[in-house]
Amino acid sequence: MFRQPEWFFLLPVLAFLGWYARGLQLWRPLRVICLLLATIFLADPQWRLLKPGLDLWVLVDQSDSAKDVLGPRLTEWEALISDSRGPDDTLHFVDFARGATERSSDILRFEDSLNQTNLATALHIAEARRANNRAARVLILTDGYSTEPLANIAKSLQNAKTPVDYRLAIFDATADFQVERLDMPNRNQTAEPFLIELLVTGPAGGSTEYHIKRDDKTVAQGTVSTPAGRGRIRLKDRILTPGAYRYEATLSNVNDPRPGNNSAERWIEISGGPRIILVTRYQDDPVATTLRRLGFELEVITNARQFHEGRLTGAQAVIFNDIPANEIPADTLEAIDFYVRGQGGGFVMLGGKFSFGSGGYFESPVENILPVSLELKEEHRKLAVAMAIVVDRSGSMATTVPGGMSKMDLANSGVAEAARLLGPNDLLTVFAVDSEPHIIVPLTSVGPNLPTIENRVRSIQSMGGGIYVYTGLKAAWQELKKSPVGQKHIILFSDAADSEEPGNYKSLIAEMVKEGASVSVIGLGSSTDSDAAFIEDIAKLGNGRMFFNDNPANLPAVFAQETVAVARSAFVEEQTGVEPTAGWLQIAAGALDWPAYFDGYNLSYLKEGATAAANTRDEYNAPLVAFWNRGSGRAAAVSFAVSGDYSAATRTWPAYGDFMQTLTRWLIGQDIPRGLGLSTHLQGNELTLDFFYDDTQADLPEAGLPKLLYTTQSANEALTGVWERIEPGLFRAKLTLDFGQSYRGAVQVGDHSLPFGPIIAGENVEWQTSPVALNDLIQLSKTTGGEERVNLAESWQAPDTDIKQSLRLWILFLLTPLFLLEILQTRLGLASSSFQDFFSRKQRI
Repeated sequence: MFRQPEWFFLLPVLAFLGWYARGLQLWRPLRVICLLLATIFLADPQWRLLKPGLDLWVLVDQSDSAKDVLGPRLTEWEALISDSRGPDDTLHFVDFARGATERSSDILRFEDSLNQTNLATALHIAEARRANNRAARVLILTDGYSTEPLANIAKSLQNAKTPVDYRLAIFDATADFQVERLDMPNRNQTAEPFLIELLVTGPAGGSTEYHIKRDDKTVAQGTVSTPAGRGRIRLKDRILTPGAYRYEATLSNVNDPRPGNNSAERWIEISGGPRIILVTRYQDDPVATTLRRLGFELEVITNARQFHEGRLTGAQAVIFNDIPANEIPADTLEAIDFYVRGQGGGFVMLGGKFSFGSGGYFESPVENILPVSLELKEEHRKLAVAMAIVVDRSGSMATTVPGGMSKMDLANSGVAEAARLLGPNDLLTVFAVDSEPHIIVPLTSVGPNLPTIENRVRSIQSMGGGIYVYTGLKAAWQELKKSPVGQKHIILFSDAADSEEPGNYKSLIAEMVKEGASVSVIGLGSSTDSDAAFIEDIAKLGNGRMFFNDNPANLPAVFAQETVAVARSAFVEEQTGVEPTAGWLQIAAGALDWPAYFDGYNLSYLKEGATAAANTRDEYNAPLVAFWNRGSGRAAAVSFAVSGDYSAATRTWPAYGDFMQTLTRWLIGQDIPRGLGLSTHLQGNELTLDFFYDDTQADLPEAGLPKLLYTTQSANEALTGVWERIEPGLFRAKLTLDFGQSYRGAVQVGDHSLPFGPIIAGENVEWQTSPVALNDLIQLSKTTGGEERVNLAESWQAPDTDIKQSLRLWILFLLTPLFLLEILQTRLGLASSSFQDFFSRKQRI
């Protein structure tokens, strides 16, 4: 068949022209063939390519909002579709949420983030992977609410003649309450009142309870009514301390069909003057007294569990004074790394028996920015350790986490990491516990048996039931008592929401402590879980540390921190002489009058690239003061004690004030030059950043183009944004935020950083039931020739599609050499006889 057959009307015209204008010699054989091929070329011959059968692409919505309404029906729907296909039909499933993945034998489950419904992404995959020589159709199984626009994909699907059908999983929207918006200023001044507005939508004449919290503390609660489908709550609040604070509004309605849209969150930044944060375990810390006397604005935090990432906002430097790592929220420890490297903050850790390795900071995010390494070298260890590890192997440990590993696998990796960090002379025993203890590794020396120990602990499997805590601790203690080693320690790993059988644990732990043993607990979960208070009491009575960890992927690092704190760290409890170095002059204008000795210090080792300002005069020659630059910020380590026990020499040191003033001012760094500014604006889940500069005051070309860095809790490393130059003096960047993720970032200009955040997308677009999104899906289906499929068995109806391939290229390959040959004959006078001459000679014969 031909796409443009009207060109064949040219043939009689050419025939008449050849008869009428004989001088053109159109009847010569090669010219006749060339004209005929040229006419066929213009008519565009087509070859039908479609093979029999239909390719059906089924896009399955796996997002959070569709899970409850689509999940119970999915197995039945997929079976119905599969059973009704014909012999020549092929079926493809694509699971989608934030991303999209085609199902295969290699992909057992969809593991992408579920907090978005990116339907256009799934459609692009189906369009890109469909076969061009077969008819295709798309069927979408969804709740109908895409979080990304569909307009751009409709035209390409229409051109490809690929109809898009859909089947909706319907829920009762008339009973749905949702937080439409939580409004408040992005920034406010200290002690200045500000307005909080909560907008709620729901059924007309309905009502529901609401709670508004600031950093997990309730500031308002009550009942909100929706007389005409909308309700509004307004209240005022004010905050006296600078920093960033997280507000959360939630609705409580047990009959709500979509509870995922019942909450919203916002951060507000409370601006004050430049300040330094001191996190300390001492109520009357002499460090605070000294810094205030020197004129520094100071915020003292003695309850480290309240030190959340928002407190870093507006702070110039952070000081940790003898505070253990397990008391600081894990999110905050992770935030400090970017606070220093990305946002240009300063950080220093001061010495003490709960600092550095002794405080559990080994392999923590903070260790990466410290100028000293924390793991005690084997040749410097003087005491061996006997350690028992009690591991939960209950049914909850079989749960798979993102990445494909189970909680049990990660716990096993943590135990293996603990074994690796013990020394060759240390002793280890391991028990796996459900309703009874199972000895995995009897008390044995680690050195020659490390490979065997690792193989055994990695083979532990979850066997169901709960964990009997008392039974596990008792069995571990009976085994540990066999050890001749004086230092004994037990690590209990248990689910904070499923720890059973307390038994007479208080008497058992009292016996352990009396015999010189200690007990630490790693709780899988949070401090609000049902059994959290029980296992926390175990750690308190056992003179150990309590770790709550709700991210199983961090378990190996937590086991490592605890093991190093017990077995591979040291606080030297002896007076130690001081050896000054020239390194102090890199941060000070002149030499410092150092004391003759310090009463005690944390043994650590200088990292490559760091500078020591003073070392010990003992056998270790260890750094007492070390510092270096990290990214756009600065970090330091002061290994000697400055508060509490072993700090008498420090507190009576005449130059102590000069030392703290010089070190603190170096940590603070330089002020931001005049002429630079940054503003942020959040609309929905889109964050707009405007970077302003005045080239009459700030020499931007000399500093280089601004660099935009940002990070979230789930990011493994800092991410970079892209600037758009709007006009002279203004750069703009836009970021699309994921709901539930706090974003912190900075604009770096040369050696300076302009920080922003934390910022969070207030409303979860994944749970919004906008009629616009549903109408977009219906319109897409109509545009492409699809329809709503109530009967899924009819999805296999092939579209009215006839895909053809043009043969013009083949005709051109044939026509070109013939045309050149005809030209050659004409030029050389070798023209052959025409068809007309041939027929004339035949008549004469």
